[in-house]
Amino acid sequence: MIRAFALALALASAAGAGTLDGRQVTFATATWDDPAAPIFEGPTKTVTVGRGVEFGMESDVVVNGLSMVPVQVEIQPQRVEVTFPMGMGNFYVAPFNGYVLRFDTECALFAGWSVDREFTTLPIKDSDIFTDGGAIYINVSGMSYGPDEQLAVDLDVTDCPIS
Repeated sequence: MIRAFALALALASAAGAGTLDGRQVTFATATWDDPAAPIFEGPTKTVTVGRGVEFGMESDVVVNGLSMVPVQVEIQPQRVEVTFPMGMGNFYVAPFNGYVLRFDTECALFAGWSVDREFTTLPIKDSDIFTDGGAIYINVSGMSYGPDEQLAVDLDVTDCPIS
C-alpha cells in the first residue's frame, strides 16, 4: 500500500511539471557586447519540440563573413542538449557569443535550471546560462568545440499554457 501511494505521488508530481514538448521554439545564434546592439545575429529557425534533434547544422554556415559552428540541439521535455558533430575550433570571444532558444509563450517558462555536469564536457559556468521569460541563453564565448564537446541543461519548466 505504501509503495502504491509513493508511486501515485511520484506520477502526480511528474504530471504536474511543465514540459517543452509540443511548444514552438525559435533557435538563433547571436554575438554581442551589448544585447541592444548585436555584433552578429544568425538566421533563425522555428520548429515544434518533439522527438529527436530540433536544430542541426551539418557544415559551417557563413553569414556576413562570419562562420557559424555546426551544432545540433535536441530539446527534451525538461532538458536541452547541445553537441558539435563536425569540425573543431574555438568560439569567437565576446561578452555573449552563443545560442538563444525562444519558446513561444507569454509567461515565465523557467523556474530554474542546472547544468548536467556528468554529461557536459564544455567548461561552462553557471553565469554562462541565463533565462528571460520564455528564452534560454547559452554563452559559449571563447570555448573550444568539436565532436567530443557537449552540453546538457536540465530545466525546471513551469506549467505555462502552450500558446
